[in-house]
Formats: sequence, structure tokens, C-alpha cells
Amino acid sequence: MAEKRKIAVVITSRASYARVKSVLRSLQKKDGVELIVIGAGSLLLEKYGEAVRIIEEEGISITEKVYMVVEGENPTTMAKTVGIGIIELATIFDNYRPDIVITVADRFETIATAIAASYLNIPVAHIQGGEITGSIDEKVRHAVTKLSSLHFVANEHAARRVKMMGENPQFIFTTGCPSIDLANEVMKNPSLNIEEFYSKYRGVGTPVDLNKDFIVIMQHPDTTEYDSAFEQMKETLEAIYELRIPTILFWPNMDAGSDKVSKAIRIFRENYNSDFIFFLKNIDPENFLRLLIHSKCIVGNSSVGIRECSFLGVPAVNIGLRQNGRERGGNIIDVNYNKQEIIKAVETHFKNGSKYESSHLYGDGKAGERIATILAKEKLPVKKSFMENF
Repeated sequence: MAEKRKIAVVITSRASYARVKSVLRSLQKKDGVELIVIGAGSLLLEKYGEAVRIIEEEGISITEKVYMVVEGENPTTMAKTVGIGIIELATIFDNYRPDIVITVADRFETIATAIAASYLNIPVAHIQGGEITGSIDEKVRHAVTKLSSLHFVANEHAARRVKMMGENPQFIFTTGCPSIDLANEVMKNPSLNIEEFYSKYRGVGTPVDLNKDFIVIMQHPDTTEYDSAFEQMKETLEAIYELRIPTILFWPNMDAGSDKVSKAIRIFRENYNSDFIFFLKNIDPENFLRLLIHSKCIVGNSSVGIRECSFLGVPAVNIGLRQNGRERGGNIIDVNYNKQEIIKAVETHFKNGSKYESSHLYGDGKAGERIATILAKEKLPVKKSFMENF
């Protein structure tokens, strides 16, 4: 009997789970695969919603947990977190000796995974390479591409960039983005149980009537402008206060500047009547997408407005440069961190009054099975030098 292929997946945040969930489901069904799931980073922390509980409740066993986050939410602590991640993940990879390691997208924890695996001569499979985002995330994404042997990209634009970086075209697979798989499932069953929603996801503030018009805010710090994170969030909150539209607001991720964003939210809650806003840390990926479908628009700078919302046709107001360079669907209005621009964009989406046509720019909803099949069967590549590909 042939030995099972040992595939390790490192999940570091609520976002990276959404971007690999359908791959995990498909790998669980493969007879020839032994799945090693490593939870790390903000995924494990209560401060960021302890998303690891959602994963475990959904029947995915966490094999190992890596506590690697250095608090402080500034560039220095980000760098130190990467360092701890390399040390801890190298030990786990050395103990389990997986045949391949999967890492996702462009977060700074992602590069720790790629470095640790690469130095142990373990092939790295990178999901979502080849995209442009304009900040340090883009540099991390491209660095991880160069450390990886298998590349699962969302579209032909991304595939072309990965190839231009000197990667072997034989191991560049245009599969679509796995997070679109979840969006595709949710479009078939978009109903949201409101009573269950508020009992399951315990936020703070006044519950919003999800049967009526509301918006979603998800705004993270831009690591290249982290000193401005407080003022940027303040501008968004003042716009929302003037609009007075019922709002579901999510707390930010743990990038540099996160504390400044959170501080702006807390000061706003203390100084303004925020009885039309409900504040949440985290919810499971599918219900988050259902929430977006029922909303009038999403406001902020999260990639979900660009990626999943383009597929769902959900209107999005994208603020600032954090998503600069990403391919966009027709659902986006780009604005600066300016109260009046934000207000005008939200009002424009409300005036349009309907969802946008679904875009397959980031996938067709079948990426997870494609990726899992390749991972289970593909002959694993040996990393070659740049010039050997020509």
C-alpha cells in the first residue's frame, strides 16, 4: 500500500481560513492524503475573535498551534512575529516532515511559513500568488512566490506575473481563488437566520435589523501608512455617523496600526451616539458572505470588497491605497480617506439600488477541488534556479 502524501496547511488568520477552506474540505476526502493543519498567528487570539474555534466547530482538527504574535501592532512587532514564526514552524515541519506545505496569500505570517519550509527543502504550494496590492503585502506575496514550487493563482493576469518572475510554467495552475468557492455556495443558499446570527456571534452595540437596509464596514490599517491609521478610521466613522445608516462594523486585523484603528473606534463609541452600529470581532466565512449579500454595500479597504464582492455583485466603497493595483469588477467605487467622498460613494450605491453583475475575475467557484486534486496527484517539483526555466 502506497504511503499517504503528507500535506501541511498553515492558517494564520480568519481571512486565510476563508481562502483555504474549500481546499481543506477537498483534501479531507482524498484517500491518499494525510492532512496536517497548523493554526497560528491571530487565528488563536481572543483579541481577534479566536477564529480557531470556528474551524474546530466545522470539523477540521488542528494538529498543532503556534503562538507567534508579538503585541504592539507596529512594524517592529510584525518583523519579530515573523521571526518567532520561522523558529516555531521550522520545529513543527522538522517533526512532521510533510511532503508539501501550503501557504496562503500575502500576510506577513505567510512569509514565515515559506521561509521555514524552504530551508527544510520542503516544497511550498502558494495560493493567490501573482497579484498586485501596492503595500508591503505585495512584496511579501512576491517573495513567497520565489520561495514556492507550486503556484495556484486566481486568474491569467496573476499567472502571467508569476511566469514573469521566472517560475516554471509547468507548475503554475490557474485554478481560481478558493474563497470564491464559498461565495458560490452562499449564492445558492443566501438566507441568513437573524435570530441565530445574534445569539451565535456576540458583539456589542445595538443589533441591526438585517431585513432592512444596512452597510458593513471592514477597515484595516495600511502597513505603509500605519501612523495615519487613527485619522483614516476617524474619517470613515465620521462619514458613517453623518449617513446614520444601520451598520455592522468589524474590528481590524493585527497589522501594524491595528491598535490605532481600534482606538479610533473606541473613542467614537464614547463620544458619539452609535446606537445604529453593531460591533463584531469575527464570524464564520459563509455567514460573513451572507451578511454581505443582504447588505447595501461594504465600506473600507478589505480585499473582500474587491474579490468576493465582485463575484457576489455586492456594491463596495474601497477607501485608500491598501488594495491599489488589484483587478476590479464593476462593483467598486474608489475613494480617498475623505468624509465627503465616502458619503458620496455610499449614497451613489444606494441610489443605484441593486446588486452588480457577478464577475468571475477571481474564479468560478471550483478552485478547492482543482487545487486538492493537483496536490494529491502532481509529481512534486524540485525548485530550479531562475535561468533553468529558459
